[in-house]
Amino acid sequence: MAFDPRFLDELKARVGLADLIGRRVKLRRHGREHTGLCPFHTEKTPSFTVSEDKGFYHCFGCGAHGNAYDFVIRTENLSFPEAVEKLAQEAGMSVPRLTPEARAQADRLSSLAEVMERAAAWFESELQGRAGQAAREYLAQRGVAAGTASEFRLGFAPDRPDALSQALLARGATQALLVEAGLVALPDDGRDAYDRFRNRLMFPIADRRGRVIAFGGRALGEARAKYLNSPETPLFHKGRALYNLGLAREAAAAAGTVVVVEGYMDVIALAGAGLRHVVAPLGTALTEDQMHLLWRLAPEPVLCLDGDQAGRRAALRAAERALALLKPGRSLRFAELPSGQDPDDLVRQGGRRRIDELLAAAEPLADFLWRWALASHRADTPERKAELEAALMAQVRSIADDTVRSYYRRDFRDRFWTAQRGAAGRGGGPGRRRRLAPPPRPPAAVDPSMREQVLIATLIHHPELLYRHEEELAQVMLKDPDLALVRDRLLAAMVDHATLDSAAIRRQLTSVGLAKQADRLSDRRITDLHRFARQDATIDDAEAGFLQALRLQQKVALEAELEDAVSELAQGDEAAWARVRSLREQLDQIDQIEAVGIVAGVPLAGPSG
Repeated sequence: MAFDPRFLDELKARVGLADLIGRRVKLRRHGREHTGLCPFHTEKTPSFTVSEDKGFYHCFGCGAHGNAYDFVIRTENLSFPEAVEKLAQEAGMSVPRLTPEARAQADRLSSLAEVMERAAAWFESELQGRAGQAAREYLAQRGVAAGTASEFRLGFAPDRPDALSQALLARGATQALLVEAGLVALPDDGRDAYDRFRNRLMFPIADRRGRVIAFGGRALGEARAKYLNSPETPLFHKGRALYNLGLAREAAAAAGTVVVVEGYMDVIALAGAGLRHVVAPLGTALTEDQMHLLWRLAPEPVLCLDGDQAGRRAALRAAERALALLKPGRSLRFAELPSGQDPDDLVRQGGRRRIDELLAAAEPLADFLWRWALASHRADTPERKAELEAALMAQVRSIADDTVRSYYRRDFRDRFWTAQRGAAGRGGGPGRRRRLAPPPRPPAAVDPSMREQVLIATLIHHPELLYRHEEELAQVMLKDPDLALVRDRLLAAMVDHATLDSAAIRRQLTSVGLAKQADRLSDRRITDLHRFARQDATIDDAEAGFLQALRLQQKVALEAELEDAVSELAQGDEAAWARVRSLREQLDQIDQIEAVGIVAGVPLAGPSG
């Protein structure tokens, strides 16, 4: 079965080789590439490499080599057509059959690509000729060197209605082909066809392979539109292309990041300053397809948009659109330009150094969203605070990935609680001092049942800790079934409520018949012995004590598992060795955390008198 080559290219671009192979092979990013243990032969040292940029995998041990289709064929024992069908279904694409009509369409696309290449070459020659004098002067005024103009294949469209079309018709093109390519406009009212681009500096727009698919043109005289792009064509879809994508690919792999600016001249200005890993959308806010293209280049692209209101709004739209697409290790960063300036201005004022400083200070997506939320919501009354928190949680709910959503929810709640504590502290006046509790003693002598009670009692009296340590709390083993029930109910309540206080916790537990258990956890025998669990303890003391008790609870459980695993190993179960090693590594990590806390002077949680 034959397939349209352009469809196959588009499908490979959408799938993402590292994502595909990462489902079967644990990959680690190593510079430009990913490495892991080869799935095609047994090995202990990774020799399997995935090059996302080049579109292939290679094993230096067994010689396995191929692209996305080859990998699916080998790992799932499929034919090539079956592999294409499978990947297309996963990417949400329908497979076009190469019928006689489809074959004719493929030939048509090839003809369109050829005429676009001829147009680009003709525009380049015009820029260097007598007609291009004004365009060359403009480039000189903008500081664009001749070598840079040549690298980006800049051109010029003369101010004549049929200059391009006459040149290409003389080389065998047809008017229908020029219209379909978006180079010539054919009015509906019967007037003569005319060149779409006239008296404009021309910027060829290429696909990731460097093939010209469209043009952008900047007016050099009076015009209704300062910038004009090609219309949508069979070759060009504005929301799925990025200016300079082909040239930026290798540079982005070397730099480990990619920078997104607003326009053609911004890209060219930064390239002239030595930054080659720069791209731009095509007059629109970043689309989902464009974000996926960026993430194929780097895990955290940096948006460096103009420092005006339009630029800031574009950055916010991109941030909100990215939320639903986030995955572990995949995000955005934001570099805000000074008000009224664009990257070209900064290059002129401070050169490469000024741009590097700006990019180094780029803020993570979470910081950007938090800052915008504070700027757009007053928080000087309880109702406005609730509105701010609701807005933040609405953004969190739009994140599709469960793990990332959980961390964002915790991060925003930590910021919110910290801000509220800071406001409360400021309200106490300059003479207010924090009362320091006596340092608690280590919990080593606490029996297991008491330790579990202390953990849950601290949560009831300091619900903020639920949001800070949700994941660890969900995984810790509790032997007391009543306490495990309380823990599970607290976690469920946290999911349903943006914030919880002790009174709300009590109501939640009472509503599900756990009032007696809650009363038991407020017994003075617990809170007097472990003051960090009391309601009047500071949040810092409560967290320090809670974490130490939690670490000890984890440690006890891991030591019990390790004892079982060592026993299995002694009985000849070789598979237990990996388990023993993993458990020892986890115990070492807990010991290191405890050691750091002791060195830093963090009080160990436990009974305090």
